[in-house]
Amino acid sequence: MAQWFKIERIPGVLASAYAKATRMAIESYYRPVAEKIAAHLESGTLLDLGTGPGYLPIEIAKKSSEIQITGVDLSRKLIHMARTNASTAGLAGRLNFQPGNAAALDFEDSSFDMVISTGMLHSIKEPVKVLHEIYRVLKAGREAWIFDPARVTTAVDRKKWKASLNLRERFFLRLFQLFGLHKPIEVYTREQAVALIEKTDFKHYRIDAQDDEIEIKLKKT
Repeated sequence: MAQWFKIERIPGVLASAYAKATRMAIESYYRPVAEKIAAHLESGTLLDLGTGPGYLPIEIAKKSSEIQITGVDLSRKLIHMARTNASTAGLAGRLNFQPGNAAALDFEDSSFDMVISTGMLHSIKEPVKVLHEIYRVLKAGREAWIFDPARVTTAVDRKKWKASLNLRERFFLRLFQLFGLHKPIEVYTREQAVALIEKTDFKHYRIDAQDDEIEIKLKKT
């Protein structure tokens, strides 16, 4: 799978190619992550930032009927896909997908029992603002889990994905590569993650930093 862009949203012309890639990671990545989240949050409200086509919320909803899930993404095209995917899965009544900016969330303070994000942190221009917003909308004593850049890329068969692309998808992917908008993903180091967190009100956190992914768990006290 291509490594995605150092911009905050997936361009509309590449949304379908992105969705095809992430769909291939449902069983190998999203489903195991969904199991961990559902085991941690038995019931309550959950916010998924950078939800994309909605595969992770759908998998969480399949694991637990007691979790109310809202997915937010800057891309309106991906939000439309997420709503369609939820409807196809018979979960439209339990999932809410809406366009929005993670740096300026349209939710009241202390609205969610858990906030999650997979593969979004590295693409954010102002990550501290996003962390401030996560703190604001999270209920006291609750946690936010951030996986970045998420192991979706390693879970996708690149050859099979490229073969699935139509001519239009291949054209725009190549166009973005030629114009230098296709950037390698930079994984945050533990030190970089700590520096970001220390600029926020989060005082309790755990970080698991590896070569291809960093997992950050933040607790609001």
